Amino acid sequence: MTSVTGLSKALARRRFCATLAAGTALALLAGCATPQRQLTPTADAGYWSGRMSVQVLSAPPQTTSGSFELSGSPRQGELVLLNPLGSIVARVHWTEKQASVTQGNTVREKASLDELTEELLGANLPIAALFDWLQGRNTPAAGWQADLDAFSDGKITAQRTSPLPEASLRIVLERP
Repeated sequence: MTSVTGLSKALARRRFCATLAAGTALALLAGCATPQRQLTPTADAGYWSGRMSVQVLSAPPQTTSGSFELSGSPRQGELVLLNPLGSIVARVHWTEKQASVTQGNTVREKASLDELTEELLGANLPIAALFDWLQGRNTPAAGWQADLDAFSDGKITAQRTSPLPEASLRIVLERP
């Protein structure tokens, strides 16, 4: 009887390990998969995608990172933020008159994209300059210092020193 119980436990352990290994493999494959495009590029609007990280040195520090798709201009556009598995974390729409973010079933609206990014990230981003940086133009922005030295490799970094708290932005663009 003891050997049957021992055999049953050994089989259960093997089944558990096999299930765990299969689950891990599926998770890794899903993580390596290219997420389906969320936005449709148009001829009259800019389109960018890649990875982005925003760190705000507040107390406590805040970091937001993930994949993104961006379409539009500083006046009107859409930003989709994705987690590593390609699921939508947030969808941001803006016009000159308002900005909104949809996260799951929750929609929040603000009067401007600046107000919305301040609420979401803890710091507003220099939106007009950011669109220029994405095109390789080093447009100055109050309190921010952009580094486009690695733009040809699809990398953009920017640091905000004022107003406090300090913040940093890192973007790695996908190249077709």
